Amino acid sequence: EPQPAGAPAAAPAAAAATAATAPAGTEAKVRAALEALAPGAEIGTIAASPIAGYQEVVLEGRVIYVSNDGKYLIQGTLFDIAARESLTGASEAVIRKDLLATIGTDRRIVFAAAEPKHVVTVFTDIDCGYCRRLHEQMADYNKLGITIEYLFYPRGGIGSESFEQAVAVWCSPDRNRALTEAKAGKILPKANCTNPVTMDYDLGRRMGLDGTPAIYTPDGVQLGGYLEPEAMLSRLNDLAAKAAKPAKPAG
Repeated sequence: EPQPAGAPAAAPAAAAATAATAPAGTEAKVRAALEALAPGAEIGTIAASPIAGYQEVVLEGRVIYVSNDGKYLIQGTLFDIAARESLTGASEAVIRKDLLATIGTDRRIVFAAAEPKHVVTVFTDIDCGYCRRLHEQMADYNKLGITIEYLFYPRGGIGSESFEQAVAVWCSPDRNRALTEAKAGKILPKANCTNPVTMDYDLGRRMGLDGTPAIYTPDGVQLGGYLEPEAMLSRLNDLAAKAAKPAKPAG
């Protein structure tokens, strides 16, 4: 299951230092190297990284680091020891925040808390065991002030049975009820209507999603996979407290 990605942050200040020293043609070399390595992969932004001689690249929703000459690739978490912060996680959170911001509530199935304190986006699969466990505890999440906003990510892919059930849920007159029934094991009759399931699935792939449930804050921080209600609240409260702290002066 996905692991927490760390608190969001602006692009590392150290990146600005490497931007001026990157040789001409660096972006073209990096892009050509990745296209040769992974033909057809979606290459996003290529920008200066905190590591001298390397560019930070968004590849299939994940952040990697490629040398300016295109010869070397580093995949993993870049950690700022002094700041005790994952710079890779911070960059990925910014990417996810921007992607999630494009999806309005009209594209989500919302289980709202009566007195909301936090809102999370959950990519869900009808048949996933931990997805069902999370949904069974919906009243507990809501009671703690956590609003759950669902997007679909049928792990079987487009056209699979879980995909068809997600479409059936969306086409139901009461989507919340239909989703609850489907997660309880009821097989809904197939339906056909304009629906966002394919778009949700593609969005999940662009975000680098690798399991369900995948839970994100509005700031793009990935909480991980399934979390018990109290554990989710504790994690959200910790992130909110961290975000509220004034930034330390540079130097």
